[in-house]
Amino acid sequence: MRIVIAGGHGQIAQRLERLLAARGDEAVGLIRDPGQSQTLTDLGAEPVVLDLESATVEEAAEVLRGADAAVFAAGAGPGRGAARQDAVDRGAAVLFADAAQAAGVRRYIVISSMGADPEHPGDEVFDAYLRAKGAADADVRSRSALDWTILRPGMLTDDAGKGLVLLAAKTGRGPIPRDDVAATLLELLDTPATAGLTLELIAGNVPVTVAVKDVAGN
Repeated sequence: MRIVIAGGHGQIAQRLERLLAARGDEAVGLIRDPGQSQTLTDLGAEPVVLDLESATVEEAAEVLRGADAAVFAAGAGPGRGAARQDAVDRGAAVLFADAAQAAGVRRYIVISSMGADPEHPGDEVFDAYLRAKGAADADVRSRSALDWTILRPGMLTDDAGKGLVLLAAKTGRGPIPRDDVAATLLELLDTPATAGLTLELIAGNVPVTVAVKDVAGN
């Protein structure tokens, strides 16, 4: 498969790129900073410099043409202002979805956040982040031209992944290693029957492959 990943230098994206490359798939990571290219190359991924905050839909679609799936893993990151949260976590996600449609790429997976809600109250930057993520999720869910899946992990950790998770429409809050988020994304890419689902993910006691098959109804 050829998978194009927005936010290709992110911590989850790098883990996913490594997994894809290890099994012989083609991972393409979109990055803003050319200085990050070598990191992706070392992981076995193809770096493409494209800033989704300033790119046009057609520029993004050009990278996506011929891909089997698109994964939106970009984020403004901690410590950014509310305007930047909206520009990246909502605006870039919507543009990337527009580009996927323009390129004829139906499979579209979003890494969102537990608690994402376009109506989330509050004036803190994290509140703006949850609103931006919620608005992006709502936009993607409205698109019949995309076979979308939205993944909402719990509190991300750098603990070594155990390959054991709880994956469901509602899980309650809890931590989840980034390793296991990447492993779950890989399994979602391999499971088209998860299209149309919004899923929460935390650490649990079910192997990732089994958890994904269960939510897919297999």
